[in-house]
Amino acid sequence: MSMIDDFLADAREHMGKSVDATRTKFGSVRTGRASPTLLDRIVVDYYGAQTPLKQLATIHAAEARLLTVQPYDKGSIRGIERAIMESDLGLTPSNDGQLIRLSVPELTEERRRQLVKVAHGLAEEGKVALRSIRRDTMRDLRELRDAGEAGADDEHRAEEALQKLTDEKVAELDALLKAKEEEILQV
Repeated sequence: MSMIDDFLADAREHMGKSVDATRTKFGSVRTGRASPTLLDRIVVDYYGAQTPLKQLATIHAAEARLLTVQPYDKGSIRGIERAIMESDLGLTPSNDGQLIRLSVPELTEERRRQLVKVAHGLAEEGKVALRSIRRDTMRDLRELRDAGEAGADDEHRAEEALQKLTDEKVAELDALLKAKEEEILQV
């Protein structure tokens, strides 16, 4: 019985991490305000290596509609600008050789709808990750039963508990998505 409990605890931990990862990704979807987390998904080609922007620069929300990016290495400024331009954020960087400024414009209705679609995509990725964890745990439970280490009744109860856990985490993702949608659509 304890093996089954271990599998369920492991699934709970992995699903929790998956929901947290999706929550973090939601932070990188733009709303009307400037936030340093907007640039979390930006990856820069830094001397041939794909490096996260936050490892190359200090990112600061100077005002409600202005982000500043202060590169540690002045030589990386062009690469950082290019990465921001090529991202799905729709921001245009300007620099003075030392600092990159990103003004965050008001969102148009069309851009808000696009960002809601991006948020839906991130939520769906999170749900796929949850289903993947559930599938792997179900396989482990079946292997336990087939090896004779757990009875069919125990396996069935564990599968029901696993499905309940999956449903809870999916509902948590849906709630996060609803909150993010409201935040994006708020004018």
